[in-house]
Amino acid sequence: MEDRETTYTLVFAVNGERFELSSVDPSTTLLEFLRSRTRFKSVKLSCGEGGCGACVVLLSKYDPVLKQVEDFTVSSCLTLLCSINGCSITTSEGLGNSKDGFHPIHQRFSGFHASQCGFCTPGMCISLFSALINAEKTHRPEPSPGFSKLTVSEAERAIAGNLCRCTGYRPIVDACKSFAADLDMEDLGINSFYKKGDSREVKASKLPLYNRNHEIPTFPEFLKKEIKSKMLLNSENHSWYNPTSIEDLQRFLEFNEVNNRTRMKLVVGNTGAGYYKELDRYDNYIDLKYIPELSMIRRDHTGIEIGANVTISKAIEALREENKDEFHSGCEVMLKKISNHMEKIASGFIRNSASVGGNLVMAQRRHFPSDIATILLAVGSIVDIITGSRHEKLTLEEFLERPPIDPKSVLLSIKVPSWAPINSETNTKLLFETYRAAPRPLGNALPYLNAAFLAEVSPCKTSDGIIINNCQLAFGAYGTKHATRARKVEEFLAGKMLSVGALYEVIKLVRASVVPEDGTSSPAYRSSLAVSFLFEFLSPLVDPSSEFSNGWLEGCTGNLLVDAAKNYDHSEHIKIPTLLSSEQVVELSREYHPVGEPITKAGAAIQASGEAVYVDDIPSPVNCLHGAFICSTKPLAWVKGIKFKPNSLPDGVIAVISFKDIPKGGENIGSKTMFGTEPLFADDLTRCAGQRLAFVVAETQKHADMAANFAVVDYDMENLELPILTVEEAVKKSSLFEVPPSLYPKQVGDFSKGMAEADHKILSAEIKLGSQYYFYMETQTSLAVPDEDNCMLVYSSIQCPESAHITIARCLGIPEHNVRVITRRVGGGFGGKAIKAMPVATACALAAHKLRRPVRIYLNRKTDMIMAGGRHPMKISYNVGFKSNGKITALHLDILINAGISADISPIMPLNMLGALKKYDWGALSFDIKVCKTNHSSKSAMRAPGEVQASFIAEAVIEHVASTLSVGVDFVRNINLHTFNSLYLFYEGSAVEPLEYTLPAIWDKLARSSSFYQRTEMIKEFNRCNKWRKRGISRVPILHEVSLRATPGKVSILSDGSVVVEVGGIELGQGLWTKVKQMAAFALSTIQCDGAGDLLQKVRVIQSDTLSLIQGGFTAGSTTSESSCEAVRLCCSILVERLTPLKERLQEQMGSIQWDMLIFQAHMQAVNLSASSYYVPDLSSMKYLNYGAAVSEVEVNILTGETMILQADIIYDCGQSLNPAVDLGQIEGAFVQGIGFFMLEEYLTNSDGLVIAEGTWTYKIPTIDTIPKQFNVEILNSGQHKKRVLSSKASGEPPLLLAVSVHCATRAAIRDAREQLLSWHGLDGSGSAFQLEVPATMPVVKELCGLDNVDMYLQSLLSS
Repeated sequence: MEDRETTYTLVFAVNGERFELSSVDPSTTLLEFLRSRTRFKSVKLSCGEGGCGACVVLLSKYDPVLKQVEDFTVSSCLTLLCSINGCSITTSEGLGNSKDGFHPIHQRFSGFHASQCGFCTPGMCISLFSALINAEKTHRPEPSPGFSKLTVSEAERAIAGNLCRCTGYRPIVDACKSFAADLDMEDLGINSFYKKGDSREVKASKLPLYNRNHEIPTFPEFLKKEIKSKMLLNSENHSWYNPTSIEDLQRFLEFNEVNNRTRMKLVVGNTGAGYYKELDRYDNYIDLKYIPELSMIRRDHTGIEIGANVTISKAIEALREENKDEFHSGCEVMLKKISNHMEKIASGFIRNSASVGGNLVMAQRRHFPSDIATILLAVGSIVDIITGSRHEKLTLEEFLERPPIDPKSVLLSIKVPSWAPINSETNTKLLFETYRAAPRPLGNALPYLNAAFLAEVSPCKTSDGIIINNCQLAFGAYGTKHATRARKVEEFLAGKMLSVGALYEVIKLVRASVVPEDGTSSPAYRSSLAVSFLFEFLSPLVDPSSEFSNGWLEGCTGNLLVDAAKNYDHSEHIKIPTLLSSEQVVELSREYHPVGEPITKAGAAIQASGEAVYVDDIPSPVNCLHGAFICSTKPLAWVKGIKFKPNSLPDGVIAVISFKDIPKGGENIGSKTMFGTEPLFADDLTRCAGQRLAFVVAETQKHADMAANFAVVDYDMENLELPILTVEEAVKKSSLFEVPPSLYPKQVGDFSKGMAEADHKILSAEIKLGSQYYFYMETQTSLAVPDEDNCMLVYSSIQCPESAHITIARCLGIPEHNVRVITRRVGGGFGGKAIKAMPVATACALAAHKLRRPVRIYLNRKTDMIMAGGRHPMKISYNVGFKSNGKITALHLDILINAGISADISPIMPLNMLGALKKYDWGALSFDIKVCKTNHSSKSAMRAPGEVQASFIAEAVIEHVASTLSVGVDFVRNINLHTFNSLYLFYEGSAVEPLEYTLPAIWDKLARSSSFYQRTEMIKEFNRCNKWRKRGISRVPILHEVSLRATPGKVSILSDGSVVVEVGGIELGQGLWTKVKQMAAFALSTIQCDGAGDLLQKVRVIQSDTLSLIQGGFTAGSTTSESSCEAVRLCCSILVERLTPLKERLQEQMGSIQWDMLIFQAHMQAVNLSASSYYVPDLSSMKYLNYGAAVSEVEVNILTGETMILQADIIYDCGQSLNPAVDLGQIEGAFVQGIGFFMLEEYLTNSDGLVIAEGTWTYKIPTIDTIPKQFNVEILNSGQHKKRVLSSKASGEPPLLLAVSVHCATRAAIRDAREQLLSWHGLDGSGSAFQLEVPATMPVVKELCGLDNVDMYLQSLLSS
């Protein structure tokens, strides 16, 4: 053991700069170091789990023997700083910047409109950069100039692990694909480089040039001289050690045991910390990367031995390596299938650092739901373990079944055995397949169940059948301690000739064998998956023409075994299609140039390079402290006190702030709306799980978070009623929020009369809708800095700085002029950074006020999810009357909205809901909507609040009517669309003109452009021919009512002619600044002097400052961009009016006048060149309607419940778009966020209402592999809306409602599956009503398609 005093330094490079550290806390992550100790802030913290890609960096290593640099991405939030000794790190700033020039990646991300809020963009750029430089290392043919060796498929997969909440991914994919050698240029969407009609050569030439031969060196020369492995870093009581041999490691482990230093961590990639959220501090960290025995890969005729340290990515490469006659071809196929499965584990940047051994040890010791354990178990893998001097070789099965391995034990390697060649005399064949069912096809999601099956089969000598000589069947991740072999099933199959009857017995045995443990979610679904997968594996052996032959059985030989085996021998790397193609149709208008042009988003390039500054990027002031919230875990309880676990409080905790610390004259207020306030902290009584109890302040964010986690709250439930946790209880106890009469919508028509006219009625039908989390990439964040004279400066990532300003002043008990709130940009909001951002800013201000030091916070994702509230859950019951032809005559709704504990914006929900619900002519519409006060966290506005639920309710009613009448849903939709007269009746208060009602035209145009009727017929044929895959298609309209709000603006022209603009609206990624820039350039150009036609580059929109521009209001409701534009137009009109007399005088003197000269003269002649305005919309045109329609087609795998969106076609009326590229991004992004709500996202709570979905592991937003494979969007430039701002219309929220078309299409596919299922029962399945839940996750879909559908099918075959 080395002398404990010996220390070595840690040497590495970041973007070519050398860093040398002699003392480091070994628990420090690379992300923490980059963000706190360097100027490189492009690396963002979003999830802290390695699940989102915002923190991705390129890590480069140099091999001095091979003289090669290895480049790969890693998650910097998990990578420990000490583990990068001798390595080089590249971040997005290292690729290029605004000063030295942007990299073509940055330029293309900007030009393809692939950055909205921009928070995820630097990570995306690095993921793509890594793919580019690694493609260049291949021996592929030289690509055309300007392109790389990257393939389209690799380009799409490059960002498969990166999350984006804004764009809907399509433009990001385009930016990535634009580098690919095999690109079809027609496949790229709208961009700022070339026009649609240009030739391929012209298009390629106009893309920012990518020069492969001048790529950035990722490993600096100086670092090559400093490669060393030996490193012992001491930091107070913690040390980091790099053993270089097994003996070295064992000596350290023995030393550790003798000294009873039990807190020790073995490190390879540290990726397990992302799953287990370790809060423990370790005394010793041992990095295993430098032990050669653990990193070897050996291949011989007996198999492949993989060292425990080998990363999953390296293992994939080894398993795919060209066969040099070591293995039989059947074994080679098996190895490639194992590698294909491994590629679906986590994401590339996790696989690059996670080790195979670490994955297996987590499965063995901590019951991690491992894919690797399952697939290696099926092929009879062997593990090599050393404990002290004892060396053991065990089967993987024995290893997994042992008690958790001793900390002294080290897994050395895993051997995948070679399977013996086929005995040609008996014609024996080896068959192998792996399976997994997960919410995301390309990985980055844990499976509900995984499986791998290996079988040795031969033809029966006495009949035309196949005998299973023996098999190994492994199942895992289904809610059991570890992967298991289905021994009883294996024994039953051994020696059996396969038949339908045998298959039926097998699946009964499987169902009995694969039983999840109590407490596992969706247990019946997981058991049914085991049945489905084994059925899929075995059915081609019974029937080689079965659906599962996947087309590899073309050219059948007539030999049952040979034909069946072809199905399994297909070893090509199976490509899961991501985004195949897309088309955007936009009609440009130059009437108000540059308004209406698809210019790139303001700031997109600096967002890509990482130079854009978000709140948490602002350097910490001197003596800055960091805060973290302690939240309640009880829905209703007395809070007796808060303590900390003994010996757990980290260093540097300064204070715990609670309601008792609010200054005299201040109020316990955390947020305010027109409907009331919410307290900053619970007082002696906590009223919901997730309520803020206190604010821990410490020297670092890590220590504050740790302290909050170690807090122990003393609760008492004595003398308290039970909490109200359901809307039914709230109604029973009259616990309701009042809805002001002016905000309660009016009924339409006479419901009783409508019901009397009906031929049919549906009574008391019920729907339940859950919540949705915002999942902005940037969590809630704020920085408060005390200023002179009892003032407070607060930087906040918020959609309504003015409201935060007022709240902070009231909390501190100081005048409003003592508070200043600044917001530059927000890393995604969607409504969640409005009311819910106020208490975050207020808590920082309160702590800063009390401690007289700056205080900042960046919420960890778990706390953010607990506090966020999210979308409103609700319960709906309805009665509907309708004619035999499907025309609805009356609809009554009883809606109970769960608002949570505070009013927030909830009383506006009834009005919002009716705006979207009235999209059909219901004849008569009556309703009773109650806003329920419950002991849940208060719900808040989320993109299209109430409208998205109402749109779903409307479609659910239409679907129910169609099902009852056994007629096509589209027919019922059609017959209930509004005429202009019925529209006028239902939307009395909105500005509705006959020419503006474009929905009927959109509806018909979409049917043609999407080939809706032809595809409907094709789908019928597809479903008739396919038992296990069913398709559905649906066309859905939307009407969405929006309101304009009063908005301020200010425009100032500086002496050099440049223009600075301030607006009330906040840039959230929605392109507000971009549209405002365009409007300022247009409005000022009306001065008509030389050079005024190109003012766009002279305009800068600056951050919101509540003392500079007052009455900023809310950035919400989709209309703030146009309101801000109109406010700016008013300012510019004032300035043009002031400048015109001077311009005319100068023109008389000089003949013509340049813009710069005009402004110079105006300054000289004391013309006031700053103008403010406050745009107040006209009451008659304040509200207006938005129209759109979508057709979506899906394919459902009825064995697993997986839904693939094959195509989505959208037409949306933007009026005369202010910027078609920005509006297109809003339409696509909203639609994909809607897909999340309807299909994927489960915002789950426990029985106390505490959120248990607490990060990327459990909350799944859409990814590149869950969006439509073909995504076509047309912006209808109707331009009929003269009362609008330059005839424009909103685009931020309404398109989200169109995503219900995906849910309806899924329902259509399920309907066919259910009819088939009933036919197997011998029953008529037409017209059977069912309710498809939201979200329609895999378990939900599978249950409706039949958890026992395989059993029923086989029974039907046996009975026939």
